[in-house]
Amino acid sequence: MSHLKLTIGKIAALSNVSVETIRYYQKIGLIKEPDKPIKGFRYYNNDNIRDLKFIKKAQRLGFTLNEIADLFEIGLGQCSGVKLKAELKRDQIRSQIAELQALELTLSEMIDSCQHTRKPEGCPIIESLSKLE
Repeated sequence: MSHLKLTIGKIAALSNVSVETIRYYQKIGLIKEPDKPIKGFRYYNNDNIRDLKFIKKAQRLGFTLNEIADLFEIGLGQCSGVKLKAELKRDQIRSQIAELQALELTLSEMIDSCQHTRKPEGCPIIESLSKLE
């Protein structure tokens, strides 16, 4: 099926990305730009759609474009390399979750202190944020 000839607009629509996104991915070398014939348009195929969908799914899992480029470079036959990248990403996400939970706790404590303080002057949240520590 990779013999289909699709314009950049058509591949963008089929992949749920913008034309500008495709051009950006080409500019940074994430996807290959098809050769331009002497006359006419560049044409894309189903392999390009597959790659674009791969990129978007990987982004939803938290991979950066640089990390996605690494995944492309590792390739299909190197499951152990991909597994290592996925484990690193999972560990990074776990760390971010822990940091976000700590932030949530701090904000909850600040909100609680605000609700329990009946001082008409000042705000405990603003005071807490203004402290030099």
